[in-house]
Amino acid sequence: MSMLRLELIVSDVEALKREAGIAACDFIENGMKLGLGTGSTVRYTVIEIGRRMNEENLSVVGVPTSESTRELAESLGIPLVSLADAGVLDLVIDGADEFDSDFSLIKGGGGALTREKIVAQSSNGMVVVADDRKQVQALGAFDLPIEVLPFEWERTAARITEICSGDVTIRGGEEPFITDNGGYILDCSFGPSITNPSDLESTLLDIAGVVEVGLFVGICDAVVMASSGGIVTLVNPTGRLS
Repeated sequence: MSMLRLELIVSDVEALKREAGIAACDFIENGMKLGLGTGSTVRYTVIEIGRRMNEENLSVVGVPTSESTRELAESLGIPLVSLADAGVLDLVIDGADEFDSDFSLIKGGGGALTREKIVAQSSNGMVVVADDRKQVQALGAFDLPIEVLPFEWERTAARITEICSGDVTIRGGEEPFITDNGGYILDCSFGPSITNPSDLESTLLDIAGVVEVGLFVGICDAVVMASSGGIVTLVNPTGRLS
């Protein structure tokens, strides 16, 4: 593949991310308390919120799911509050690494899965922004991120390996990636075989040393998906926004 062709593909994917991120803002109403997700796609959502506040007098407050999102929101003048002060959020908008037809997700590619899940579970609705590469029939082609305690993490990884048929590797290798919570991330190669994410999540959470699992089940209410054919909004028929 030529360098020019590769650059065009990257540019096209980035354009799709931007479209999806902006389109998700259609769910936002004046006065909302918003969970602000983490990742390359939802970054465009946060930027668009800042633009609408500046140019259209949108009034919202945000709860960021990571330090990187907090820094971006602050740079755009978006007022931020803690989750404790906000209480129940009206809506959280976040990205995903994969989603299936049941609106189950794999998240954690950016390493913020624990905070993302806490914020999502504290919301009256969750909207995911994604491009069509993230839509799958079965979860797991994207390595499942699991946040673990640094204490004896090798023992935790060994127990996860008993469940995961593929490789279990620590993100960052010899210099481990450290989450905003001070944890490590294990990336687990299950392959596209996760057909019962709820049971797998429960099994993994039973392992001592596991802080959180990057499976989001029964939380996502809609997906704003960008493809070459345009924006498609998929609404979970059993969700809170249907």
